[in-house]
Amino acid sequence: MVKGHIHSLETFGTVDGPGIRFVLFMQGCLLKCQYCHNPDTWALDGGKEMSLEEVLAEIEPYLTYYRSSGGGLTVSGGEPTLQAHFVADVFKEVKRRWGLHTTLDSNGFNEPDRIHELLDNTDLVLLDLKHIDDEKHIKLTGKSNERTLNTARWLSEHGRKMWIRHVYVPGIHDQEQDLLDLGRFIGTLNGVEKFEILPYHQMGIYKWEALGKVYPLDGVPSPTEEEVERAYRLIEQGRAETAGITCSSNESRNF
Repeated sequence: MVKGHIHSLETFGTVDGPGIRFVLFMQGCLLKCQYCHNPDTWALDGGKEMSLEEVLAEIEPYLTYYRSSGGGLTVSGGEPTLQAHFVADVFKEVKRRWGLHTTLDSNGFNEPDRIHELLDNTDLVLLDLKHIDDEKHIKLTGKSNERTLNTARWLSEHGRKMWIRHVYVPGIHDQEQDLLDLGRFIGTLNGVEKFEILPYHQMGIYKWEALGKVYPLDGVPSPTEEEVERAYRLIEQGRAETAGITCSSNESRNF
């Protein structure tokens, strides 16, 4: 029986999908984001091995909260699609036993056709678009954004629901052209229920230091409210060009 490599878990998550959620953080990630606040999730062979039944036993005591709030299970990381078979088994079983809503929090760095069993059992994808410009994406994460954009297109073409999230780092994500292009890309997609900017923060620096790694964004501040609002405005402007829709002004945009 396949076991999962688990980094950690959270029983009362409120930001990773609708309602109150059990959040399972998987171990392993192929992207090396400069702003990552959990670089300890990168190693593919780390974490705690858990069986399907062990994971379900952690979820079961809190089912009342998840059901009553319209919540469910979110699997995050690391990058959960690297353990797609295990996560698919978990999603299938929480649906079969308890009818729970399932959310996958992913950077999209995979091939959708190879993980279709997982995606077939996923109700919502939280897709993290790190940067719309490929060269800047490579500098920021060490990898091209091609797979992520292909994943977004696949989800759109196959009628899947997604929330798109974008971490905003001053000096990296503030170019007007990039923000317009990001909006233009989102405007070509179907099924995007929400777009959200996640302001960069420095809370993970101590983990880099504990791992003996040099933190690449040392001294970079969090964005101001004005910077975030400008980014939303430009992204919405770009999206309106391709989708013909203008969104209202809120912290997160429901499309």
